[in-house]
Amino acid sequence: MTFNKKVLICSMLSSIFMVAAAQAQMYKSVGPDGKVTYSDQPPAANQKVEKKKLPDTLEGGNLPPELAIVVAKNPVTLYSANGCSPCNDGRGLLKSLGIPFTEKTVNTAADQEKMKQVSGDLQLPLLVIANVKFRGYSMDDWKDALSKAGYPATSKLPKDYRYAAAEPAAPPPPPAVPKVQEAARQAATPQPQPKKPDDGFKF
Repeated sequence: MTFNKKVLICSMLSSIFMVAAAQAQMYKSVGPDGKVTYSDQPPAANQKVEKKKLPDTLEGGNLPPELAIVVAKNPVTLYSANGCSPCNDGRGLLKSLGIPFTEKTVNTAADQEKMKQVSGDLQLPLLVIANVKFRGYSMDDWKDALSKAGYPATSKLPKDYRYAAAEPAAPPPPPAVPKVQEAARQAATPQPQPKKPDDGFKF
């Protein structure tokens, strides 16, 4: 291969990567009429722009632009519990369809209280698409709802995509600092020294 061909190939690859990087950007725009739209294309100059942040558990998932837009607009959350067979079926359906989702487990009293705030009851599994809730598992209803939310009928996830581990619906609070440790920390902190009073003139 000649030097010129190598340069040409390198420049072509560079252009492809630049185009891919540009397409990976996702924009939420607000038009003059207040209408909100999502797109991988930069909006017009007269529109307000903000980048839409994905849920924490989906960040860095390298999602295709068209799928990332749907996830940002209509995020999916699954509430499940240990030993819940319908929950396992629901999780399996979401993964078989290639639906990026956040899973929250309901295994403690605090988790149950949190779920009551979200759903009003404790029926599991609970599927939440944006602000729409589906109590109990129904394959047909879930598929229909996901399709209406804009998710593709077949998986578009990259081969290296990994689902994040499930998290408790009510994460435990951070451990409190013991009083003994706090007292030791304060004792180790240098205290400001009071200024000495002037005892005469200085020359």
